[in-house]
Amino acid sequence: MTDTTIAKNIYTADEKAKYDACCKRLLAEKVILAWIMKSCLWEYADCDVNEIAEKYIEEKPQIGEIPVAPDERENTPMIQGTGVEDTTMTEGTVTFDIRFTAAVPSVHQEPGGSGEEKIGLILNVEAQNQFYPGYPLIKRGIYYCCRMVSSQYGTVFTDSHYEKIKKVYSIWICTDPPGYRENTINRYVMSEDSLVGQIQEPQQNYDLLAALMICLGDTKKENCQGILRLLSVLLSSEIKAAEKKEILEKEYHIEMKRKFGEEVSQMCNLSEGLEQRAAQRVLQGLQQGIAQGSQQANLNSIKNLMDTMNWTVKEAMDALKIKEEERSLYVELLKDKKSD
Repeated sequence: MTDTTIAKNIYTADEKAKYDACCKRLLAEKVILAWIMKSCLWEYADCDVNEIAEKYIEEKPQIGEIPVAPDERENTPMIQGTGVEDTTMTEGTVTFDIRFTAAVPSVHQEPGGSGEEKIGLILNVEAQNQFYPGYPLIKRGIYYCCRMVSSQYGTVFTDSHYEKIKKVYSIWICTDPPGYRENTINRYVMSEDSLVGQIQEPQQNYDLLAALMICLGDTKKENCQGILRLLSVLLSSEIKAAEKKEILEKEYHIEMKRKFGEEVSQMCNLSEGLEQRAAQRVLQGLQQGIAQGSQQANLNSIKNLMDTMNWTVKEAMDALKIKEEERSLYVELLKDKKSD
């Protein structure tokens, strides 16, 4: 028995959900996050990738698993690995792909600090297929930043202790941007603009949010280098798993541990499965279209012969050599045409 359309769609959606989940798990690998941080965040530009992964990134980045409701946690202590679902009774729900916290290297710590505060940043990483989902994507990135700042009340600080607010980053990885945006990285930050006088506020007092757009592209182009090439290779649906592992190991010195290697292979397999099912659906649609077109052509021919030759239905179908098992269908269709 052939699956109904809804059954096929449910199966495909399930596979797509598995592919998306696998993509998020790959991006949540500490070594991948470390490469993103070193390449795009000025706080880690001088750090070694392994140092970032082992020393500064929190133990376990959260991947769409733990809900955190600010309305229900007003008097709780600070939570490390802040939740991926940010909910308030008045503003609705925002779900983050990946959220994690990281310590700022000591060279960038605020002067006069106690040195006991390890967590300095809250970071969010999003994988996005659609570059134009009906609104400017960067506005959503800035909105996510604002939510991450406001949700710190009750977890990072209480009362009027705004000095404890942590800087937030929302990093968007666009896997299918328009051509003119391919292989580009843009950062959107808060900055000071002195209108009258030359007074300068310490940067750490206003540099509290930044959104980044990482637009991937063709790995064969010259400008696809560094973090752009790493992510383009990692998330490619065209490059085979074995080639991905080789590139990541040789060019980026990423050890293909068993779990990470299996994730890469699984994503490639899921990607191939999605492509095959998409091709099958296109082929089925073409076949159905051809069948329906042929059916309509036969129906028109039968009617024309009946009208011009004054033949019966049976005589017209005999002349056209219509299969016996299909004749009752055409009889019904002719009846429907007459009733119309």
